[in-house]
Amino acid sequence: MAEVKVPELAESISEGTVGKWLKQQGEAVAMGDILLELETDKVNVEIIAENEGVLTQVLKEEGDTVKVGETIAVIDEAGAASTPKAESKPAPTSQPALEVKAQPAVTQEEESKQSVVASPAARKHARERGIDLNEITTMDPLGRVRKHDVSTFDPSQQVATPKQAAPAPKAAPQAEEVNPAKPVERQRMSRRRQTIAKRLVEVQQSAAMLTTFNEVDMTAIMALRNKRKDAFEKKNNVKLGFMSFFTKAVIGALKKFPLLNAEIQGDEIVLKKFYDIGIAVSAPEGLVVPVVRDADRMSFAEIEKGIGDLAVKARDNKLALSDLQGGTFTITNGGVFGSLLSTPILNAPQVGILGMHTIQTRPVAIDQERMENRPMMYIALSYDHRIVDGREAVGFLVTVKNLLEDPESLLLEG
Repeated sequence: MAEVKVPELAESISEGTVGKWLKQQGEAVAMGDILLELETDKVNVEIIAENEGVLTQVLKEEGDTVKVGETIAVIDEAGAASTPKAESKPAPTSQPALEVKAQPAVTQEEESKQSVVASPAARKHARERGIDLNEITTMDPLGRVRKHDVSTFDPSQQVATPKQAAPAPKAAPQAEEVNPAKPVERQRMSRRRQTIAKRLVEVQQSAAMLTTFNEVDMTAIMALRNKRKDAFEKKNNVKLGFMSFFTKAVIGALKKFPLLNAEIQGDEIVLKKFYDIGIAVSAPEGLVVPVVRDADRMSFAEIEKGIGDLAVKARDNKLALSDLQGGTFTITNGGVFGSLLSTPILNAPQVGILGMHTIQTRPVAIDQERMENRPMMYIALSYDHRIVDGREAVGFLVTVKNLLEDPESLLLEG
């Protein structure tokens, strides 16, 4: 027998959630087959079979939390040939025997227990402790009783339960509230979505976050792109987008205002002398921030290629943990979805994030006598006021604006 264990994931990740089993119990597996997908805080990890045989035991169900090193399944290396027989004959003969033993106890009570949605591990643990699953309250969003719920259940707090067997009707109000004309659907939050939610709340509770705004006249950049885009794409085999301009402008501003390229550790400020820029990308399971490493040493083409590759990996759910770790400053572009203005939330432990927005043609005063319609973009800088003062924040954003409005200067400053 070979045990399937949760592999080492990364230093900061000690557990995950069983996402989806791709092989079922009793199914033959070959070495290298993908057994299941494991959801972690940052990426989904495919667990590969390291042995050939039959998946005889699935110890963890979809939605269960598992720790690194924990056994989640068993493969019988000698059971490949006997799989069909093992499934067709023993099951019918042994299964009824188990049912016959369980039947005489209390038919209605057993029936009631079976109506409770619970994991196999929870049912086993409840039997060992002599606990009625109906008495256990679970915090699971789908109402499923977990082993943890059974372990933490205190029967002494349920002394009044026998008398109050009638309170079970308390579930009735829920049923009564369900209006067929107003249907709802419950979905389990993915582990990544839970982590995103938790971290966003933590940032707002722990950082002194403030946002300052400015606007950029995109005329010069758009003219330069229109002039150079064909030659650029032909030479570099990648399109010239706006992100390389903004990345270069951000790096130039970070060099001038280094506190925005820092983080707080205890009572110390860690100033980073490198520029690993996180680029927020919308993925199927939520926003992720892959990192372009040493962006200050990269050309416009290298930045565009790097961002493009990371975006494809994010959408295909192929990002590695190394793609997401680190990062000294983040750029997020809500403009691709049509956002005109927003206040981006910090990507902790970073202390700064730049928000780009949609380009909108607006009348702009050229001087006291002339007005022109110009392609304008609002930009927003959210920063941690604990170490970044308003002067640095405003100066940073003005620097970004000036560099973008004079894109040739990016070759010197960026």
